[in-house]
Amino acid sequence: MSVVERADGAGLHEVGPGIFAWVQPDGTWWVNNAGAVAGDGGVLIVDTCATEARTRRFLGAVAEATGDAPVRMAVNTHQHGDHCYGNSLLPDDTVVFGHAAMREALLADPIIDGCPPVWTPVPDWGHVTRRPPTVVFTSELTVHLGARRVELRHPGHAAHTPGDVVAWLPGERVLFAGDLLFNGLTPLVLMGSLEGALRSLDWLAAFEPEHVVPGHGPLATASELPEILAAHERYYRFVLDAARAGRENGLTPLAAAQAADLGEFAGWADAERLVLNLHRAYAEAEGGEVDLLAALADAVTWHGGPLPTSV
Repeated sequence: MSVVERADGAGLHEVGPGIFAWVQPDGTWWVNNAGAVAGDGGVLIVDTCATEARTRRFLGAVAEATGDAPVRMAVNTHQHGDHCYGNSLLPDDTVVFGHAAMREALLADPIIDGCPPVWTPVPDWGHVTRRPPTVVFTSELTVHLGARRVELRHPGHAAHTPGDVVAWLPGERVLFAGDLLFNGLTPLVLMGSLEGALRSLDWLAAFEPEHVVPGHGPLATASELPEILAAHERYYRFVLDAARAGRENGLTPLAAAQAADLGEFAGWADAERLVLNLHRAYAEAEGGEVDLLAALADAVTWHGGPLPTSV
């Protein structure tokens, strides 16, 4: 049920009693999904948004849907700015949770201070400041909103990033998957691991959720999840095969991407992420680390110009 819908198409959807998903079309660069869980005495926010304007719209919709219930807690599913730059707009007394690696990465993130002209238009963050989690964990943590239980879990390895967290409501079987899932868009593992992302798919399936909120793209039900996971697996294996062929032929990640046939994935938004994912695959295979600026420059070259953004 769509509770609140905005002119830009963003909407707050009640996927269970007091459980809300904030879905922002079209889900491409910097345009994420988030959520909220209401219980006795307050609300838990799952992720914020990239900019002040988007975060204020999200928090305003939550306030409207929950009768201005106080935001007691929040959790970030990972460090990327589209999921956490809006943290500073949460009330001062909101307790923010996250993985220990996520906190370290946000503290070191340079993009919030000045985004390079990789994207056009360059995102205008508005009046946001760096606000890392104040409570961190490395494996799992359970929080309670009255009788409502929310489990915050890490897959045990790097996947989309080293500090990925899902929010799982076992009683209601609702899973906020963060960017472990991109529904209908090209996944990104530039700061994570191809092999870890593959391993995370079985981990996600094991929850057996009835409703899934991906980090980007449309909401999913239990009947839709198997194909979404299967598509992710096919894509990750495609990237690994392209990386293997590229390395065998002495190609750079950019050249390997230019030589690859996207096939069934050509229709996914943000196809240039193939270049970024190949940089990660090469680094994993060679035991090195990714040069993030070089990878982004290659993605711009593959795209034929700055990357588009709806922010």
